[in-house]
Amino acid sequence: MKKFIILSFFLSALVLTSAHAANNSQGDWKQRIMSEKIAFLTMEMGITPEEAQAFWPVYNQVDKERDEAVRKVFQSFKALEDAVSAGKSEKEISKLLDAYQDALKQQANIESQASAKYEKVLSVTKLAKLYVGEEKFRRLQVRRLHVPGPRQ
Repeated sequence: MKKFIILSFFLSALVLTSAHAANNSQGDWKQRIMSEKIAFLTMEMGITPEEAQAFWPVYNQVDKERDEAVRKVFQSFKALEDAVSAGKSEKEISKLLDAYQDALKQQANIESQASAKYEKVLSVTKLAKLYVGEEKFRRLQVRRLHVPGPRQ
C-alpha cells in the first residue's frame, strides 16, 4: 500500500510538472511568434523608431482586444453548438444564437475601429503596408505549419 501511495504521488507530481512545462512552452511559443511578427511588420512597414514608439502600444492594445473578441466568439459558438447537440429549447438556442451574433459583431467592430486608431499614428500608406504585412505574415505561418502528407 505504501508503494502505491508513493507511486501515486510521483505520478501526480510528474503530471503537474508536465502541465506546468506545457503552459510555459505555450507562452514561450506565443511570445516567439509575436516577436517574429513585430520584426516582420516593422520591416514590411518601414516605420521609423519614432513611429514604432507611438505605433506598437496602439497595436498591442488592439491585438489584446482582438484576442478577447475571438475568445468570446469561440466561447459563444461552443455554447451554441452544445445547446444544439443537446436538443435544448428554441428559446435557449435563440438566446445563445443572439450571443454568438453579438460576439461576431463585436469582433467586426474592433477591426473597423482599429484603422481609426492606427491612422492617428501612421500614414495611410504605412497603414496599408500594415494590413498587407499582417496577411503576408499569416500566410507565412500557415506555410510553416503545413506538413505535406500523402496525396489522395
